[in-house]
Amino acid sequence: MTTDIRFLPKGLRLVTALVSVLAGLVPAGSSFAAVAAPTSVVVQLREVDLGFPVEATVEAVHQATVAAQIAGRVIEVRADAGQRVKQGELLMRLDAREAAGSDASARASLAQARVAYERTKNLYAQKFISQAALDQAAATWQAAQGAAGSSGAALSHGAVTAPIAGVVAQRLVELGEMAAPGRPLISVFDPKSLRVIASLPQYKLAELKKSGRARVEFPETGTWIDALRVEILPTVDARSHTATARLYLPENIEGVVPGMFARAHFTLGQVKKLTVPPAAVIRRGEVTAVYVLDATGAARLRQVRLGEAVPGGELEVLAGITPGERVSLTPVKSGIELKAVSGH
Repeated sequence: MTTDIRFLPKGLRLVTALVSVLAGLVPAGSSFAAVAAPTSVVVQLREVDLGFPVEATVEAVHQATVAAQIAGRVIEVRADAGQRVKQGELLMRLDAREAAGSDASARASLAQARVAYERTKNLYAQKFISQAALDQAAATWQAAQGAAGSSGAALSHGAVTAPIAGVVAQRLVELGEMAAPGRPLISVFDPKSLRVIASLPQYKLAELKKSGRARVEFPETGTWIDALRVEILPTVDARSHTATARLYLPENIEGVVPGMFARAHFTLGQVKKLTVPPAAVIRRGEVTAVYVLDATGAARLRQVRLGEAVPGGELEVLAGITPGERVSLTPVKSGIELKAVSGH
């Protein structure tokens, strides 16, 4: 039976219309309780990876630093840190007038050597000079050709271009500074391929090599990422007695850049741990606690002792609650309700 809302009182008509609109937003067969976020969870022992954590640093797999190949002043800068560039794109330009001067001198020397060689060749044909004199003239001409070619190449080195496509990590010179051969000018990295570098103690190497699995944690964001590949270099540093491990990350991870701190967790096996979601934990000064709910839904504040985060982001519970107890995922709301019931 359908009721025509036109014949209902005004206030009831508004309520009925609002309910109809909300009902239209919820898929058929579902309820508001079904789409709402859970407000509590039952804590249980669950199997988690037993990890061996070590500090690590993010680096780019493909990175390059361009150094000056001629002496000259920086007269143009077209790229700065954070800018995306294409391979071969002009990044900066050096004043190549000194190279241009040497190029002109080399070309003049080449012309003189060629004339001298032609003259010597004619004299040799007329048997006025020896073979040794001809050979010396030919060697002088060849040396002049090499000098002219090197000078021309130096002239082209005044234009500094991107060796790879990627992002500019650092610009190491300012406009107007002098660049000398070998001085680093700019560095570029490919953001699509990143890895983390960690140092592993020698006594753990055999165990870690056997595992071959690891996860990377970024503590600031609480993000955990499975390493695509783990590579442990075959040599050990003689001073620190550690080996270097490379953990390769998936492409294009948002917010991860070279130089960031990370933590590598190498999987050694599995163990059962009691864990809670971070949302359930409330901290008041030095006290860490959760709100435990009884069968009626009433909340009671319970102090707990937590361990480290486990893969997946949950926190290990060392003491304070037992498996099967239900904890609130909205501790602030539970605290307000508890104060209202207690009257203070």
